[in-house]
Amino acid sequence: MTTLFNTNHQEVKLRQSLSLRGEMAEELKKTGLQAAPADHCYAGPEDVACDFCTGRKRKALKSCQVCLVSYCEQHLQPHYDVAPLKKHKLVEPSKKLQENICSRHDEVMKMFCRTDQQCICYLCSVEEHKGHDTVSAAAERTERQRELEGSRQNIQQRIQDREEDVKVLQQEVEAINGSADEAVEHSEKIFTELIRLMEKRRSDVKQQVRSQQETEVSRVKELQEKLEQEITELKRKDAELKKLSHTEDHNQFLHNYPSLSALSESTHSSSINIRPLKYFEDVTAAVSEVRDKLQDVLREKQTNVSLTETQVDDLLPQPEPKTRADFLRYSCKITLDPNTANTLLLLSEGNRKATSVNKQQSYSSHPDRFTNWVQVLSRESLTGRCYWEVEWRGGVGVAVAYKNISRAGSSDECGFGFNDKSWMFYCSTGSYNFSHNKVQTRFSGPVSSRVGVYLDHSAGILSFYSVSETITLLHRVQTTFTQPLYAGLRFGCFFGDSAEFCELK
Repeated sequence: MTTLFNTNHQEVKLRQSLSLRGEMAEELKKTGLQAAPADHCYAGPEDVACDFCTGRKRKALKSCQVCLVSYCEQHLQPHYDVAPLKKHKLVEPSKKLQENICSRHDEVMKMFCRTDQQCICYLCSVEEHKGHDTVSAAAERTERQRELEGSRQNIQQRIQDREEDVKVLQQEVEAINGSADEAVEHSEKIFTELIRLMEKRRSDVKQQVRSQQETEVSRVKELQEKLEQEITELKRKDAELKKLSHTEDHNQFLHNYPSLSALSESTHSSSINIRPLKYFEDVTAAVSEVRDKLQDVLREKQTNVSLTETQVDDLLPQPEPKTRADFLRYSCKITLDPNTANTLLLLSEGNRKATSVNKQQSYSSHPDRFTNWVQVLSRESLTGRCYWEVEWRGGVGVAVAYKNISRAGSSDECGFGFNDKSWMFYCSTGSYNFSHNKVQTRFSGPVSSRVGVYLDHSAGILSFYSVSETITLLHRVQTTFTQPLYAGLRFGCFFGDSAEFCELK
């Protein structure tokens, strides 16, 4: 009974509202007899036209959300003068007023159905949307406005943070440029001295090379003739063996095979393999002497010129280290970049350690983050000669990768070892495997919870070692690196696995 009364009461109010709207429309039409405005007030193709103007339409000044009509300045005046009209909601001129009309009931949609997430009129709320979660459009707008403001605050905070980041990066650019200018100036002075020293040795080296060249070429020519004779003999022997292989008579084949199958060992292979190592010994001695003098020059502390021993070594060819003490000369400090860490990784120990966990970490959104692969990269880029050690537990991939490796998604383009932008050495109890560009190599080696990694970027060498009381080579890669590398770690599906970049002294 109560529901029926409320429904009838609402219908009466609705009819009264429609009647009042008709009276307002009549009052507005009376104002159409006023004088015509200037030409610039007429509506163009892009303007909202006044709905009450007859003949040529004028530009609308406001649109009424109650009347659902747009008015020019002249026809709008009753909304400022007539008491009932003063309560109407005026907005900027809009061509989309009819979108506020319910297509089913031809009524203004002043309500919002949260169940169906759409604007509805009052009749919709008591018919097809009956029983749904409905509120007034104004109430829903207030709620969404609050959410919008929250989003704006978040965006503005991010803008502020990014502006601060830009300032920091600009300072970094200035620092890089200043450092680069200084380095160029110093390098010019150093290389000028290097050129002077090399010019001094050039004539001696040239003379030694040409002299030994003549001797060695004569020796090689003689050896070449002998080898050609041996090739001729081998071809003859091969022809006889071929002929024998086609012999159908088994007895004939077995009778002749012993005499034809025996091959005399080449007497020249040792000369080919060993002698080249002794080429130009005098040149090697001369070049070593030049190198020593160059090192002396580069190590001198001159005004505005200073290079460390490591920098000097980077300019000169060096053999690969053999002992752990040799490797430690190139040790570098590596920390993990939280902006790249998958949310299932917990970083600790000053961002040197990563542990696989079963709870998502609350890292902020960042384009550098690995979204699916449980991986993380270092902050530091790696060039020149570098060495680091990783203490691991469980199953961990120790990797290097280019910065432009993909981050978002679960494709192979993101996973260490599954593309041409990364190299990964996977450690697990009792076995190891290496992968690059989807090609895997499995092998065994001394079991150790610590792996050493040596990188010679310019030489294209990447080596992995088992580190315990001794250091043992497990795998070496010889390639060409085209970009700076970043150290990385990759984890599987087992929680609790961990890896830590060791502090080396």
